[in-house]
Amino acid sequence: MSNLNRRMLDLYSDYLISSFSYTTATGMSAMLNGSISHDQITRFLSADDYDSKNLWHLVKPTLRAVESDDGVLVFDDTVEEKPYTDENDIIAWHFDHTFGRSIKGVNIISCAYVNSIATIPLAFDIVRKPTEIIDPKTGRKKRIAEVTKNELFRSQLDRALRNNVRFAYVLADIWFSSVDNMEHILGKKKHFIFPLKSNRLVALSREDKLNGKFQAVESVKLEQGQVLRVFLKGLETEVLLLKQVFTNGDGSTGILYLVSSDLTLDYAAITTIYQKRWKVEEFHKSIKSNTALAKSPTKTVRSQSNHFFASIYGHFKLEMLKMKTQKNHFALKSQIYLQAVRQSFAALKELQAENMALRGA
Repeated sequence: MSNLNRRMLDLYSDYLISSFSYTTATGMSAMLNGSISHDQITRFLSADDYDSKNLWHLVKPTLRAVESDDGVLVFDDTVEEKPYTDENDIIAWHFDHTFGRSIKGVNIISCAYVNSIATIPLAFDIVRKPTEIIDPKTGRKKRIAEVTKNELFRSQLDRALRNNVRFAYVLADIWFSSVDNMEHILGKKKHFIFPLKSNRLVALSREDKLNGKFQAVESVKLEQGQVLRVFLKGLETEVLLLKQVFTNGDGSTGILYLVSSDLTLDYAAITTIYQKRWKVEEFHKSIKSNTALAKSPTKTVRSQSNHFFASIYGHFKLEMLKMKTQKNHFALKSQIYLQAVRQSFAALKELQAENMALRGA
């Protein structure tokens, strides 16, 4: 990464952090009083492709300063709606679990390093759907990906291992808890803690497994706080299974089934470690709310991708500020907003004073 590009990236990501509405090249140029032109900003967003290699280059010094053996790698994907942007390879229709339907927008898969000190984004992939096919059910055109989310998951994990990131467990949500992913993690001599769907099949003993006697997880007799050794169908290695019962915000009861490949853990340890997974939810919420993830009218795949990269880098900058100030991202953003309002108020008073002076003259 050249010095000029780093300088532009720092300016652009600071602009995303400072902004409270749509972010444009024109708006950034105006904020900088024209010291950098609209064309310079547009060229920066269109000149090169910024990816996980560049992100690693930026976060590595901080990661090395804070990483610890009890850190975890957390994987998740998020969909951010962009209903008014033209479809292309990355702005496409993606299923959003929050809405329970497909929405038009960008789908990003992230890997974050989490420990008690920080949440640091290590890698990201924008889901690309470059191939158009005719949907046999609807007869309409639709875009499909050539690389699956699980393949991107495994690629990001391998990247972290090549970079010698220190971590104890791999955490993810239910959409990444496939046997293939579990085997991949175990093959790398690492452990996982994953949630399971209630219909996943397990055998309660090796004998049951050999005899093909499997049952759905939801039918296993499990008490709160209990941990069972089971064999998950398709996985050779024995795992720990537990059931966590919790109360939803609406008062209803929910059940979460978790499996751990680390057989030395107990119920408290597994649930405590898995709780760290929610840090990646906070990460996705922050890039959407605090670093303008979807608030750019960029048109091309490259400029859109680079904007998303800068948004993720902006999150990292906020995280460094959080470590220094002990204020979360939203508190930092509120502080920036309050300062902006104060300056606007002062500017208004100055204009009013000038106006009164002219009227009195």
